[in-house]
Amino acid sequence: MSTEKRPPLDRARVADTALRLLNEVGLDGLSLRAIARELDVKAPALYWHFKDKQALLDEMATEMYRRMVAGTALDRLDTWRERLLKANRGLRAALLGYRDGAKVYSGSRFTGLVHVEQMEETLSLFTAAGFTLAQAVRAQSTSYHYTLGFVTEEQGVEPLPGERRDGFDVAERARLMTDFPLSAAAGAELFQNFDQHYEEGLALVLAGIERQYRPTGS
Repeated sequence: MSTEKRPPLDRARVADTALRLLNEVGLDGLSLRAIARELDVKAPALYWHFKDKQALLDEMATEMYRRMVAGTALDRLDTWRERLLKANRGLRAALLGYRDGAKVYSGSRFTGLVHVEQMEETLSLFTAAGFTLAQAVRAQSTSYHYTLGFVTEEQGVEPLPGERRDGFDVAERARLMTDFPLSAAAGAELFQNFDQHYEEGLALVLAGIERQYRPTGS
């Protein structure tokens, strides 16, 4: 063990270290033991702050949210469409900043009320535009689930931007599917141009919300 004086161990330092380590080893390789080694402490020291790995993942997701909010400019004068576009684009950008970012975020529970202020503002914006509260919640959760699912699949192909997993060569896929020309050609739509395809899908979600609910205001 190093005798060099270190900053005190707290939840924030552990979560920050875990997020940095995540980009190196991915979610499967991220263990409390590996994080403790990175922090130069014994693994049991982490249990003072997190009872298990899921508790740590919850804090990591919360910290990801804090950083996302800090980097996403919202405006109280946004229309509901503008708010959904900003929020979901910001979420995707945040998740893509970490290897397996979508997997960490998915199913995690925020460790505090860090999200409530923005949630309240957004719900107010939607209800003022003519949505019922139930419709506002459904519109937000549907677009959120679209983004989370899209990024999960995107990171299955490209764990980090510019880093492509083996097995997703579109040309090789097309060669193997020569007898199925439409399926072969679909590879370019499934495994390339993620930015374009995300925006097209998000536009479809917003169009569906517009058509389904037709709020009295815009």
